[in-house]
Amino acid sequence: MVQTAFKEWAVIVEALGQGEQIVILRKGGIAEGRGGFRVEHERFWLFPTRFHQQAEGVVPDAAARFGLMTFPPEDVLRIQFAAEVVEARQLESLAAAERLAGQHIWRDDVIAERFDWGRDQGIYAMAVRVRQLAPPMDLPMLEEYGGCKSWIELEPSMDIDAANPVLEDAIFEQKLAGFREALA
Repeated sequence: MVQTAFKEWAVIVEALGQGEQIVILRKGGIAEGRGGFRVEHERFWLFPTRFHQQAEGVVPDAAARFGLMTFPPEDVLRIQFAAEVVEARQLESLAAAERLAGQHIWRDDVIAERFDWGRDQGIYAMAVRVRQLAPPMDLPMLEEYGGCKSWIELEPSMDIDAANPVLEDAIFEQKLAGFREALA
């Protein structure tokens, strides 16, 4: 059973859930504290957010899809996908982050902004294996889920093992090899 969730733009959660990408890039939110973002959990639920979400922050195809996405009522949190970190790296050069182009839907300028934001330059890159719950779980949106933070604890815990991988093993391994090759 897993209670931890990772907050990410809904359009990115959708791309992860459709198997379009296995990469999550994260600098960290304002509420991350002095140490900034850290990969604190290996397995977690994906918490789709609309907070700070901007269709102009993703490539044109994803921006067009954003307009077609449907969202539950504001008092409902729909959990549909879980992720397991297979590999995580702190990227200390923008060139390393740029080598992941084509493996995610963020625009280059968004990656550059995130890389340079805050005291320290750098960004985390996580390769994740995504699983899908069928059907999705609708939870009440609690006040404590708010704020600019990456990690939250959901009520209740849910069984990640009940969710099925969104990508076949061979396709996932190809994408993982591409991630590793880009960062070698």
